[in-house]
Amino acid sequence: MRKFIALVLAGAMTLSLAACGGKADSAATTAAAENAGAAETTAAASEAETEAADSGDTGSGEEVVLNWALWDLESTAYWKALADGYMATHEGVTIEMTDLGSTDYMTQLATQLAGGNGELDVVSIKDIPGYSNLINLEMLEPMNDNLTTPKEDFGGVLEQLTAADGNFYAVPFRSDFWVVYYNKDLFDKAGVDYPTNDMTMEDFDALARQMTSGSGTDKVWGNHYHTWRSDVTLFGILDGEHSIVDGSYDFLKPYYEMVLKEQEDGIVMDYGELKTSGLHYSAAFEQGNVAMINMGSWFIATLQQYNAEAAANGVEPINFGIVKYPHPDGVEAGSTLGTVTSLGVNVNSEHKEAAIDFVNWCASAEGAAAVAAVGTFPAVSSADINAVIAATEGFPTDEASIEALNTAAVYLEMPLSDKASEIETVLNAEHDAIMTGAETIDEGIANMNEQVSAILSD
Repeated sequence: MRKFIALVLAGAMTLSLAACGGKADSAATTAAAENAGAAETTAAASEAETEAADSGDTGSGEEVVLNWALWDLESTAYWKALADGYMATHEGVTIEMTDLGSTDYMTQLATQLAGGNGELDVVSIKDIPGYSNLINLEMLEPMNDNLTTPKEDFGGVLEQLTAADGNFYAVPFRSDFWVVYYNKDLFDKAGVDYPTNDMTMEDFDALARQMTSGSGTDKVWGNHYHTWRSDVTLFGILDGEHSIVDGSYDFLKPYYEMVLKEQEDGIVMDYGELKTSGLHYSAAFEQGNVAMINMGSWFIATLQQYNAEAAANGVEPINFGIVKYPHPDGVEAGSTLGTVTSLGVNVNSEHKEAAIDFVNWCASAEGAAAVAAVGTFPAVSSADINAVIAATEGFPTDEASIEALNTAAVYLEMPLSDKASEIETVLNAEHDAIMTGAETIDEGIANMNEQVSAILSD
């Protein structure tokens, strides 16, 4: 295993980080989604045995073909990296990939699995509502007794993927988590110390205020909140005690108060104006007058690409660093928000043992190294894996930025709930009303409590 990781480390020096699938899709990914029609099955190896044996035992010497359901195969590097990495170390196993496209992927997957169909062996899980649906339809194999990577290595995410019956049915292999990005040149010019890897919410607010200056074209904004609800409200779940799906949202009030006061005082851009203009968060930070921005790890790739293109065109790159997410008092530094992509096994798979072995490998240190080598954050991290990410061209070289890759706990932006989609609709609408001043904070939270409680009791 160490030799495998060492080889990955040696070859990773010039790789760029891949953007998050949900929030920073590339044009190629979007095109793949739009052009996805009927499921297209693609062999992962150019020369492989095409007939599977009845047994799924990878140690029996018999050939096994595993069929893996996923989306956007051609534009997503880590699918092939995992398949090739596994086949290189598991003689006699061929991974074939069935691309269901990203549009309505989870619905397409449920259709493929309907009626006890065992043709698909391994399934990729794209979102929480779809995952919940597959559990309710009893289409996934429980993984509790099959996991080989220590449960604690997933930083509490498996607990958040655990259903009411006490089982988890998917294992994460990649993730994205939130950090704070900052413009080093603006801090240097202002003579202000850089953000640290242990900032409370009060520290974060104070630093944003300290970094705000000027007006008009000379304006420097202390921080930038994008218009996603998660940018504001999910500070409140970092204590591990509150959930965005439990029907009670009074705990959000301090964070709305902080951000709205910053907006009133001109520390951050106006939410309503951002909604109207459609200003993208990357453009806001890249224009060079935003001191900090709280955003997901996928943004690293965007900044690396921007800086590479800027340098090639004689434009000044953004001299950025990253630090760990700010946290409420009493919460461990490195606690953050996240999203995951997971793998499950079809309960009717004809090669269940081999499918489980593949899922475990993808979540192992070797699988993590394969994911990191194509510039994507794996679900299970380590010093070696972080070294792969930090070695990508354009990643900040300071120690604080490298240390920011070490997380303490990652709380899912949307935890497991069969009401997730309905809850999200309510929270987003009320967030919009609060941030634009159409409702007071108290009115908006009261509406959240009432409407979500009604959804949960239905």
